Amino acid sequence: MAAPHGLRFDCGRICLDLVATTSDPPAERLTGPEHLTAWLVGAGVVPHGAPLEGVDGHWVARFRALRELLRRVVHDELRGRAADTDLVLLNTAAAAAHPPAVRAVRAEDGSLARTFPGPPDCAGLLAAVARDAVGLLTDTAARGQLRQCAGANCTLVYLDTSRGRRRRWCSSEVCGNRERVARHRRRTTGREAAGRDGDG
Repeated sequence: MAAPHGLRFDCGRICLDLVATTSDPPAERLTGPEHLTAWLVGAGVVPHGAPLEGVDGHWVARFRALRELLRRVVHDELRGRAADTDLVLLNTAAAAAHPPAVRAVRAEDGSLARTFPGPPDCAGLLAAVARDAVGLLTDTAARGQLRQCAGANCTLVYLDTSRGRRRRWCSSEVCGNRERVARHRRRTTGREAAGRDGDG
């Protein structure tokens, strides 16, 4: 699903969606407080309408630092094993604060909505994302669904929950479409080259 500021929320876990806020070649999507706020709400870390007046450049820097840690840990685990020092940092982030308390409140339409009793702090939100990563990496079934995108130059990691576990791309609309276009170009170019060779 596409979102404002080029943010993506299709990786299957909050921690993976945070990692997706950058890519190779470097593309920074958390460029300021507005983008971080959009990510926090879009990823479901913070309920819609929760007060987020405290988000500033310091928050952005701290979320970027957690993102880089998560990126290293997830990619290293896919390749075999994350560094113990990175696991210590991840565990420290997860235990640094309590995630914000949530409440169920009745919305105007009668449905139940999630809310916070007050403005969340940065440390609590960071801890919530770090705990999501710990949960993912220690859940054997979920971890078995981790895949790296097969798209050329894409380093995104996602959870493959597709039937038969045959999903190849982080997004069929993004990397999958690029691959289909590239395959079509190769076929077309091959036919044109064969036609020129036959004309000679």
